Amino acid sequence: MTIELIESLKKVTYPNIEIVIVDNGSERDNPDPIGQKFPYIKFLKTGKNLGFAGGNNFGLKHCTGEYIFFINNDVLVEPGFLEPLVDHFKTHPKCGMASPRIVYHKPEGLLQYAGTTPINPYTVRNKGIGYREPDTGQYRDVRPTAYIHGAAMMVPRKVIDEVGEMYEDYFLYYEEVDWNERIRKAGYEIWYVGTSQIIHRESVSVGGMSPLKVYYLNRNRLLFARRNFNGTKLLSAWVFYTLVSLPVNSLRFIAKGEFKLLEALWKAYVWNVTHSPKVRPLEVVKL
Repeated sequence: MTIELIESLKKVTYPNIEIVIVDNGSERDNPDPIGQKFPYIKFLKTGKNLGFAGGNNFGLKHCTGEYIFFINNDVLVEPGFLEPLVDHFKTHPKCGMASPRIVYHKPEGLLQYAGTTPINPYTVRNKGIGYREPDTGQYRDVRPTAYIHGAAMMVPRKVIDEVGEMYEDYFLYYEEVDWNERIRKAGYEIWYVGTSQIIHRESVSVGGMSPLKVYYLNRNRLLFARRNFNGTKLLSAWVFYTLVSLPVNSLRFIAKGEFKLLEALWKAYVWNVTHSPKVRPLEVVKL
């Protein structure tokens, strides 16, 4: 899959790019053929799984470009996808982050991302614009949006130098959303650039619902609220999660006999009760 991504990057029409591939502690596949097949790329190994933010931050240290495009390995790019993004940043100096239009690989022609609504500070939920709609050209516009998409996001180097890298203690999920908030609070704008398109083979890296996914989605949903909300908004987020989300999901897992998922759900909640939301060393949980 990573090789197929690089093959699509070879066809990019933008004249000045570098490709940095980070092997983030692969346990099942031998990544060495990637570096052997493409000797002109920067092929790096972390030596262990640093999580989504950690892997991206590791690669960032080896990037020399003015604009950094963070991209998942389960993505295919269109040849001309970079020009609209770079042009947008050059004409909008207050743009701090941007994501292209994202369509699913299968079923073909189905949208995944065309921007998002803001996160509700009480439920810590939002909605994706265009999500699972047929792509008929209705979202090929350029506009401010609430959040970028972590599978494909461009950030200027100057913004990263000012705001800092992604927080690594999220490990998986919400780290790019948290980064989005920090960049916005620094006075920058977040944009959706629908004139650029990439194809996403969603969920290949993580798979379906698992204890790992349940744990980090729920742990980090509350952690994000604790980092970014205060006062009545933060209190409401705690109350909604405790009295609505936690009981509803618990009953759902019990009804299906999915007790490992139930255990992961409660571990996520207890973690937030017993841990500070401040930045700490990376903690990887075995589930």
